[in-house]
This record gives sequence, C-alpha cells and structure tokens, in this order.
Amino acid sequence: MTSQTLLLILGDQLNRNSLIFEDVDTKTSHFMMAEVLDESSRYLSSKQRTTVFLSAMRHFAENCQKDDLPLFYYSLDKRLASFSDALDHHLKNTPFKTIRCVLAGDYRVVKEINHWTNQHDISIEWLPDQHFIARQGEFKRWLSERKQPRMEYWYRQLRKERAILMSGQSPVGGRWNFDQDNRHAFSQKGPDALAETHQFKPDKITKDVIKAIHQYLPDLPGDLDEFNWPVTLNQAKQTLDDFISQRLAKFGDYQDAMWLDQPFLYHSRLSVALNLKLLSPDEVIDAAIQAYERNEAPLNAVEGFVRQILGWREYVRGLYWTHKQDWLQMNALNARRELPQLYWDAKTDMTCLNQAVMQVLTYGYGHHIQRLMVTGLFSLLWGVKPKAIHEWYLAMYVDAVAWVEVPNTLGMSQYADGGIVGSKPYIASGAYINRMSNYCQHCRFDPKQAHGEKACPFTTLYWAFVDRHHDLLSQNPRLGMQVKNWQRKSKSEQKAIRKHAEKLHRQLP
Repeated sequence: MTSQTLLLILGDQLNRNSLIFEDVDTKTSHFMMAEVLDESSRYLSSKQRTTVFLSAMRHFAENCQKDDLPLFYYSLDKRLASFSDALDHHLKNTPFKTIRCVLAGDYRVVKEINHWTNQHDISIEWLPDQHFIARQGEFKRWLSERKQPRMEYWYRQLRKERAILMSGQSPVGGRWNFDQDNRHAFSQKGPDALAETHQFKPDKITKDVIKAIHQYLPDLPGDLDEFNWPVTLNQAKQTLDDFISQRLAKFGDYQDAMWLDQPFLYHSRLSVALNLKLLSPDEVIDAAIQAYERNEAPLNAVEGFVRQILGWREYVRGLYWTHKQDWLQMNALNARRELPQLYWDAKTDMTCLNQAVMQVLTYGYGHHIQRLMVTGLFSLLWGVKPKAIHEWYLAMYVDAVAWVEVPNTLGMSQYADGGIVGSKPYIASGAYINRMSNYCQHCRFDPKQAHGEKACPFTTLYWAFVDRHHDLLSQNPRLGMQVKNWQRKSKSEQKAIRKHAEKLHRQLP
C-alpha cells in the first residue's frame, strides 16, 4: 500500500515522547527529516549552531532507524535549499497525501510549509508541542483575563497549578521570588575553582557534520575548534547531572555575575538540550528540586533556576505565538543604525564586548546577563535596527530558536515591542558592568566618564539614550529619575556628551 501520511520532524523536535510518535501505523505512514541550506545560509546560522542542530538531528534519526521506524533522512549533500524543496523532492519519490508535524518553533517555517501544502493540495495537521509545561491554549486563556501581562504572575499560577516548590497553597520558603538574593558579584578574588565543563569528544556523526559544513556552508561565522555541546539524549543527561552536582549550589548567588575569560561559570549550559527537546523542562526542574530536598542546593539557587524555565521560558513562548505576525515589524524606539562590525569579529577595545562576542564566536554561547546587559545593551544604546540585532542573535547562539529568541531580543533586550515583554527599556551605563564583573579593570575605558578620551562608550551612549528618549522615559516611574539626573547636568556637560556620542557613531563601523 502506498504510504499516505508523512510524519515530518523538524530540527528542534528531537523528542521521542512527542505526539508525532503516538499511534503510528508504519504501513501507511513514514517519517522524514531534512537538512536544508536556507536554515543556515539565507537565514544565517553560525558554525557552532549549525553543527549542534545537524549532529543532534543525525543522532536522533539514527536512534529512530535502530528502532525500525521508517524514516527518510536528507542530508546537506542533497543540496536542498528549503523545506519546500525538501518536500518537493520527497513527494516525487515517496507519494503522500497528508502531513503531520508538531508545531514548528518558528512562525516563518509554519507559513512556508502551509504555503507548500496549499500549492500541492495536501492536508496538514499541526500537532501540539507537549514538550512544554503549559498546554495548548493555556497561556491565551490566562492572557485574556489580564489587562497587562507580567511574567511573575504567570509563573506563580504555573507553580500553584503544578504544585512546584509549594507547601500547600504557599511557596516553599514563604516567598515566590528570591531574585533579590541572586544579584551578587564576585569578590576581587573572582569565582572559586570551577569544575571543568563535561567534555563531549566529537564522534563520527559529528565529525561528518563538521566536514559537510566546511564543504557546503564554508562561509558561516564562528569556528568549531571548541565544539563541545550535547547532541544526544545521553549527553544531555550528563550535562544536566554535571550542572546539578557541580554548579547549581552557587548558580543563584552568581547568576548575574561576569568574569574575564570565564564563559560558563555556574550556568547550566542546558538551554540547547532543552530547545532541541532532548530534555524536557519537567525533568530538569525535578532534578533541581530534588537537589534542594537533599540539601545539596539552597532555595534561592533552585527557585531562580526553576523561574527561568517554568516562568520565563514558558512566558516568552506564549508571547511569541500571541504576536507571531507582528514581531519583526516592531520598532518602538525607531532604531535605524546598522549592526556594528564588532559583533562579527570581536575587534573592539571595550573589554566587555570583546569578551562577550569572542565567546559567541568560539562557543556559540553567552549567559543571560551577557546577552541582555552587554551585547544587547550596547545594541539598544547604539540604536541598531531591531531586525538586524535579532538576526545576529538567532544566527550566533547555539540555543536560538525563534519562539524564544525573538521575544527576548525584540522585547526584553531592545524594547522594540514598546513594553509587551518588559515594563521598561533595560538600560544602564558602564557602572552596571563594572559592578557585576571585572571587565572594566582590564579595559582602557573608565565607566565613570561620559566624555573625553577615557570615556566608556556604554556610559556615553547611556546618557545619549536618556537624552534622545527623555519623553518616553519620563513616563516610566522606574526611569524618570534618570531623566532628572540628565537634566541636572550642566549645559556644557550635556553638550560634551552629545558631541562624544556623535564621535563614537562616526568612528565605529
């Protein structure tokens, strides 16, 4: 009998507990996965990110085939440009009348596949993605009951309904949120001796992927000398175990801290395994809570980690799909500048930016404060076009998938949404980076100076931003004081800061 149903698995859906695997009749159904060139070239993706996705996909496909599932896999050597090309190619060789696919993590992909099915008179069923804790429609219902959404209240509702870190109807420890306890910087001695990150030596599959990338996608940014990401379920579980046993206990205190030449510190490195669906949020949260119950990690660390996954991760996914058609048109601050070249080569005298960008080029990684308060902050203060910085984040970070990257970048980081994700622009001068890191001690710029040869560009651009957007900021009770501080400066100092900001814009390519 001709196979009637194509079960399409996308690169961020590597979950054997997915609905796509339920009630499969192998006589009338078959699976397909495809590596398409556009996902790394037309829609840029770094060497690190592309290797993570393709190696994890190939390992997953091999696992499915070992279980005798009928799976067709098209690798880069097929030179398929897009998902549409892949479906065209497959249809010629293996006819099908229906596609079933778990909802893609990128609205662009949903639109492309829907367009293809309409052209070919093929039906498609988008299945709910059960990887997430909130079920389909749950966020939409919650949103309809609120005048203004805020993550904290979504997070509390999920905790209560799922009985996560709860003691009856009250939060464990008597507080919902330990964020105030989680903002420590390191002393002058820096972090304690850090355990080495778990090493995953590239196997044959990963080596073949790297070879294929060099052959078919040689111009992608970044490098692969330090590739060390989990690409299998077993490796993902090892990464989780490493975090729980070696880093979680100090994660809370130092989750916002930064230190020279220390890209990972006490962070989990689990986002890529979660976003490819190798791990489920439930098992990751359970592992952290079990560590707390064994007295191996304090509550502030565990609650802070749980909040990132149960709260923030689920929240931004809900917002992404709520505004799916609008995100890439948003530009509330009317930012018009191009992305500076330093984002591609890390060539800058600003130590913080050099460190943050160099580790992205090397590892495809930055923790949340580096993303928000270094690379993101500079882009915001510089006035980069939102779509340009979005494309950089989506390309360069190994864990980037549109549903999580877009709201974080365009909303939380760049305030292009005008306040959907966060209540205010996240702006700061060089003083914040100086307080939370030792970068400024190794930098030729002075975070206290806003003009002159030693002026920190972050500080200069911060005041220029306050000046440029004073009407907007004055309306926000949390930022109005900064406008008043700007207004208290003498006319001559304001003029000097404006002049220095203009000089920076002329000098930096």
